[in-house]
Formats: sequence, C-alpha cells, structure tokens
Amino acid sequence: MAARRRSSIATWRRVASRVSEAPIAVRGGVEMGQFDGKVVIVTGGALGMGRTTALEFAREGARVVIADINADAGRSAIAAMPAGAGHLSIADVAGATDCQSVVADAERAFGGIDILFNNVGIQPTTSYANVENTTEEMWDRILGVNLKSYFLMSKFAIPSMRRRGGGVIINNASVQGLQSMKGVPAYAASKGGVLSLTRQMALDYAAERIRVLAICPGTIDTEMVRASAVNEPDGVEAALERYGRSHPIGRIGTGLDIANVVLFLSSDRASFMTGEYVCVDGGYMAMGAWASGAGAAEA
Repeated sequence: MAARRRSSIATWRRVASRVSEAPIAVRGGVEMGQFDGKVVIVTGGALGMGRTTALEFAREGARVVIADINADAGRSAIAAMPAGAGHLSIADVAGATDCQSVVADAERAFGGIDILFNNVGIQPTTSYANVENTTEEMWDRILGVNLKSYFLMSKFAIPSMRRRGGGVIINNASVQGLQSMKGVPAYAASKGGVLSLTRQMALDYAAERIRVLAICPGTIDTEMVRASAVNEPDGVEAALERYGRSHPIGRIGTGLDIANVVLFLSSDRASFMTGEYVCVDGGYMAMGAWASGAGAAEA
C-alpha cells in the first residue's frame, strides 16, 4: 500500500510539473486568452506558488509583473513566459518605497494594473517558537512581509485599478489563519490579519468594482515547505508524503492547484464573489479541530 501511494504521488508530481511548465501550444482543452489585455502584479512571484501563478496568467494572455527580492529566480520566471509578457520588479515589498516602485513599474511597462496577487510570504525555519521565544525582530519581519506588504501593495495599486474601471485583489492567506498549530505565533497572526484585511477592503471598494478575495492553502509543495522538511528525521520526501497523509485527499498541493483557483477568482466567472476566502487545502479544514490534532485524545 505504501509503495503504491509513493508511486502515485511521484506520478502526480511529474504530471503537475509538466503541465505547469508546458508551452501554451499544448495546453489543449483550456480556454486560452481569458486575461488578454489584463495587467497582473504577483508579489513573491519568482518561486513557488507565485511563480506558477504568474506563468499561468501569462499563458492566458496577461502581462505580468513579478515583484520579488530574488533577482535570479525572477529573471528565470520571466524567461519562461511568452516574449514580452513579463516584467521583473526587484523589490522588498515590506516597505512603502519599494511597493510604490512596483506599481510605477507596472504602469510604465504595461499601462496600469487590473489584478494584484498578494502572494509573498515567509516562515523562516528559525521562527518556530512560542511567544516568549519569538524575537521582536522576527515578529516584525514576518508581519512586515506577510501582512504589511498586502496593505501597502493594495494601497498603491488601487488608484490604478480605479482609473481602469475596477480590478481584483487576491490575498494569499493560509489555513493557519483559520486554525493554528503550536510554535507559529507570528505566522498565524499574519495570516489571520490577511483574512480580516480581505473582508474589510472588500467592503470599502465593492462599489468601485474592485473585488477582494483570499485563498487559504493547505500544505503546498514549495521551496519554503521543503526547507522546513529538511529538518525532519525521515527526510524531505518522506516528510512530504507524511504531510500529505494529514490532508483527506491524501497528498499535498502543487503550485498549479493554487494557480487554478487564483485565475478563477480573478476572472469574470467569479464576478459576484468578494470579501470571501477559498480553502485550497485537500479537505484539511473539513476536519475541523481534528486538523490540528485537537480531540485526538478522545479518538
């Protein structure tokens, strides 16, 4: 059984990788060009969920600005897009000056902004601690990247959206914004804040046709998750399989799982949705308290 599960997971990863990196010409059965003429900013778009989502937007005809501090990975992501579809803005979006620069880059390169995917997030391996053992510096850095940047990027992008008659903001939260685990006070606080900010901005800007939504991923196969799994005694791949078993669907997610939902929420097909979050978690939150192990003593 375990061998079959490992084989199945390995096959799924290979297929997901091929789909997310495949040329547009072989994307049969998918409506192409649904974002023609749209301009998208993806923060933290050089790696992980952000990279895959940025590439999917570009495949669907959008012009995409990747905002990231990682210049090499950012250039690699832009190179994977159709010619002329991407622009890299090197920025630390935890600060107002860089956020303003990203918006200015998007307007200069492509004429405006229609969609903002506030995706960037950090959870350093050194941040796993209770409140007493979390430093002020670590707290400020995590909240700065994971929450403050969403406020700042939205603040500076909204005027451009308004000039274009509306827009969409998608915020990357987490199931940890809904139900937490031990040892992640700053990360959990940042993601809970993202959900509250999403609801609040949705009310402020609904009349201006600016929709604001959030996604709550479960465990996704990203560089950040793999960096955390390095410290697991059973090794990275075994740890990822174990993480997958904690999700009812039996696997962890891929960047493409996230991208598919972000693109839907950003599209006209979701035009009656705002102020809500969508869990992309393989059924994790459906377990309720069991997801964090609460109640296990009564099992």
